Amino acid sequence: MFGFLNIYKPKGITSHDVVSVLRRVTKIKQIGHTGTLDPFAEGVLPICIGKATRLIEYLDEDKAYIATIKFGKSTTTYDLEGEVVKTSDIKVIKETLEKCLDNFRGEIEQIPPIYSAIKVNGKKLYDYARSGESVEIKSRRVTIFKLELLDFDEKSQTAELLIECSKGTYIRSIANDLGEILGAYGHLIKLVRTKAGSFNIETSVKLEDLTALEVVKNNLKYPLEYLNLPIYEVSESQKIDIGHGKALLIDANDGQVVFTNSEKIVAVATVNNNVAKMNKVFI
Repeated sequence: MFGFLNIYKPKGITSHDVVSVLRRVTKIKQIGHTGTLDPFAEGVLPICIGKATRLIEYLDEDKAYIATIKFGKSTTTYDLEGEVVKTSDIKVIKETLEKCLDNFRGEIEQIPPIYSAIKVNGKKLYDYARSGESVEIKSRRVTIFKLELLDFDEKSQTAELLIECSKGTYIRSIANDLGEILGAYGHLIKLVRTKAGSFNIETSVKLEDLTALEVVKNNLKYPLEYLNLPIYEVSESQKIDIGHGKALLIDANDGQVVFTNSEKIVAVATVNNNVAKMNKVFI
């Protein structure tokens, strides 16, 4: 099998659990996901099957989420699963909240949570946290393309945000940092990923529905429409040359390109001065 699955990951399981389930159903080992989704979170999780795993790096990596934040306390993990570290009696009002959101639009510097899988000196941050070791966490530059307040319940002190962002953005950090700015503290209590690149929640399939190999095959998407790269159709003779590892002379702009033959992916190549050298071949 060769293709992508647009999975709706339920909360309570890891992204690795999803891969394990699909390996059991399909009997295929070469399966991978395009980006971890926290166990308490749910929503879109693109899955690559077979040689399609080699195309992960060419997928659009922007994400979209609906995040629910509760004010009044912060936690070690910045979400509802951590231990409470700070509390506040300050009551957030909608007008102040909306003004504070300006701090998180556009390019921002963000410090990832200590409970995350980012590696520092070859060790994951959550391993440092669990062992009680201190470690310097460097800030990362991320981009928030869109940030909207969808709903705010002043009585329960919960806010629902729509967030469209670049790869590597930690929504938990936004929840924590927003609470810090407001002086009310805050943590994430619900997170739904609605979009990952070209994969959206409306066309996702529930993991629990994929109980048989035939069902997986019926939901498999051919990768071509999901690759954000120019497409160049090659002839049969050019296809043979690609199979032999030869470079091609083509009329195309510099950069990466997908070679197809009869609308099937043949290779991904890098073009420089009209010479295309193969990066990955699929024949």
